[in-house]
Amino acid sequence: MPPIALPEDTLADWGELWLGNTAGIPGEGVADDDAPPPTKAPERFNKRQGMEFGRVFDFAFGIALAEMLGGIAVVSPRARSLTPPQPDCVEVGTTRVIGGIRPQNYDAAYRPDGPRIVFDSKTLNDEASIRKNWQNMVNDLASEAATAHIRFPFCIVAFIIALPAVAFHALSQRQRRAITTTLERLGSRKDELDQHHLAEAIALVIWDPRTGQLDTEAPPPDSAISLNSMPDRIYASYADRYQHLPPHTT
Repeated sequence: MPPIALPEDTLADWGELWLGNTAGIPGEGVADDDAPPPTKAPERFNKRQGMEFGRVFDFAFGIALAEMLGGIAVVSPRARSLTPPQPDCVEVGTTRVIGGIRPQNYDAAYRPDGPRIVFDSKTLNDEASIRKNWQNMVNDLASEAATAHIRFPFCIVAFIIALPAVAFHALSQRQRRAITTTLERLGSRKDELDQHHLAEAIALVIWDPRTGQLDTEAPPPDSAISLNSMPDRIYASYADRYQHLPPHTT
């Protein structure tokens, strides 16, 4: 699987919003030139911005995955559909899977004959949000992995967790260590017989809103939860479970 490319200029545009007090979205037009721009608190996203920001990671993952699978199309899923809109494609958008715990919407998926790969992005957008919501996010990760694996044990589950560097480094060293070790543990599923609540691949992305650059030391490049490590983990799992099976010929 090729690297998951996150353009600095795109992240910098989002960082400008994160730092400022505007409630806009990069690339959106102004609906009413006479209306005052909506505001938000600086150094954080509002709820809508946080959701839209996650799409940056969804599309980056989907593009890399589609290239790994032979340069297939990246498409939008049909609303609430349990099948893809065409036979061999990567879906990026709200993709519904009926899992073993509950129906679950993922942010991207490859499901030519049922879910082979599912993906979700998660963002916590300021220090207070990390402190308040981190444990809930951990529960969500385990639940989303389990609901896919109970019904589809061969399915590869992947997550990207994105945190702003300002907020992450404001945490104590103990808190930062707890976050990284928890994600390393949750992202350690090795084969289809492993525990359902584990994911095959998790990446922790610490991004700098001031520059759009990614922190190259947190986590370290050789960490199992670095963005650099994710493609190799996904490719190894996919080749082990699906190589030479249709729709692939090699």
